[in-house]
Amino acid sequence: MNKYVVEFIGTFFLVATIGFTVLKPGDAGPMAPLAIGSALMVMIFAGGHISGAHYNPAVTLAVFLRGKCPAMDVVGYWVAQILAGVLAAAVVLYMKGNPAVEAATPDVPKALIAEFLYTFALCYVVLNTATAKGTSGNSFYGLAIGFTVLTGAYSVGAISGGALTFEEAAGITAMGLSAMANIWIFLVANLAAGAVAGFAFRALNPDDK
Repeated sequence: MNKYVVEFIGTFFLVATIGFTVLKPGDAGPMAPLAIGSALMVMIFAGGHISGAHYNPAVTLAVFLRGKCPAMDVVGYWVAQILAGVLAAAVVLYMKGNPAVEAATPDVPKALIAEFLYTFALCYVVLNTATAKGTSGNSFYGLAIGFTVLTGAYSVGAISGGALTFEEAAGITAMGLSAMANIWIFLVANLAAGAVAGFAFRALNPDDK
């Protein structure tokens, strides 16, 4: 149970940071990705020793396929992550006074490619810095993962929203930043990227079981 609670806490603060820094009034403007990446970094350092600090269904899938997450934990992690994302959205909307938000209308093919590419990058970095034998015991994994999200947000945020995770997509949808009709884009691209990253790690590291 502790693992699921940690996944909930870390995901909550990640999605809440997105809402607080992106939604007006009081948004962080161009500094929002830095705050978001930093939030992920500190929550990874805080919870990594308990749950692995996935905070992302795509990462959970990648870690499962890589062989470092028991099958029985996958659904529990996903439930905790998605519930945390939706609750964080509700808290942000309350604190911001339920601001009127115009949902983004992405170009679907470009959004799918953008989400796939940078979700793959995120999962690839997680697997190689937080689960690989060659980097075992390192002190930089949280920074590397947080900065991958920061990079993705700056790179493709204007194209897809730069969610890179399905629970973030659920959160930004609940906040009105993305239309419900677009949520499938994140589900498909993020989980596909997580699966590809998991298989890529196994192919590139055949002796790292």
